[in-house]
Amino acid sequence: MSRFTSFFLILSLFAFAPLCFASKKYGGYLFPQFYDHSCPRAQEIVKSVVAKAVAKEARMAASLLRLEFHDCFVQGCDASLLLDSSGTITSEKRSNPNRNSARGFEVVDDIKSALEKECPHTVSCADILSLAARDSTVLSGGPSWEVPLGRRDSRGASLSGSNNDIPAPNNTFQTILTKFKRQGLDVVDLVTLSGSHTIGDARCTSFRQRLYNQTGNGQPDYSLDRSYAAQLRARCPRSGGDSNLFFLDFVSPTKFDNSYFKNILAYKGLLSSDQVLLTKNEASMELVKKYAENSQVFFEQFAKSMVKMGNISPLTGSRGEIRKNCRKVNS
Repeated sequence: MSRFTSFFLILSLFAFAPLCFASKKYGGYLFPQFYDHSCPRAQEIVKSVVAKAVAKEARMAASLLRLEFHDCFVQGCDASLLLDSSGTITSEKRSNPNRNSARGFEVVDDIKSALEKECPHTVSCADILSLAARDSTVLSGGPSWEVPLGRRDSRGASLSGSNNDIPAPNNTFQTILTKFKRQGLDVVDLVTLSGSHTIGDARCTSFRQRLYNQTGNGQPDYSLDRSYAAQLRARCPRSGGDSNLFFLDFVSPTKFDNSYFKNILAYKGLLSSDQVLLTKNEASMELVKKYAENSQVFFEQFAKSMVKMGNISPLTGSRGEIRKNCRKVNS
């Protein structure tokens, strides 16, 4: 048998012969049909648990979407964020971007538990995060997309990576863009994925500086609408009230739409990192205007950028593992 023939014989043994072509489209070895044979109801189960959680608390949709973002920006999309601290692991949950704000871990536990009953040791926690992010978006009225699957779970976490790689609300535009570029994402992805702030809340601590002392001169941020700033100051004082919650999009806080971009145009972006999309970069400004005018264009690009983000350095093949419990590595 020639080498050429044997190569194609080996290929034919794979359940998904088109994988080699699909992988080019989705990157690495991820493809939407990954669990079609090993766990056919996987996506249905994830969607069902997410739907119950969001019906119980609308804010949970934003929380689950944020988990995917905060996971993928640290070591890639490997569910490292879900690990609790243990003998050898310092949890990313302790980092500045996550401490007292990352949430939804119990929902992920519920999804994992349901999947382990259905098809033990099959579906990764990393894939659960990607599916839950998509389902949360759809349940909030946003776009849908096919989620490429086949990620595996890390056996470690990075507290320093979480502290350094996740964009912060008070970062400059250039710093945020640099953090995105480090992950292979560009200015289009930056503006588009920031649009996830069309749902969810932020704590007083994440924008207090804008209200009282934006540049160290004791003055509020000049790019914040004055009447909006006055409303915010009523519940976000100079000291105290750190955990008071505010809608990221006060117009339609639980609906995934393009109001976020309209708010920015009216100088009513809540976080500094929201408003700089309009004030600090021309390409970014044009995208904000485009998305404010046309929600369909925003939705289409959001789906593409989420797939792109979900492709950041996934563990595939024999790397990593399929955790039985998303909070700890397999013993």
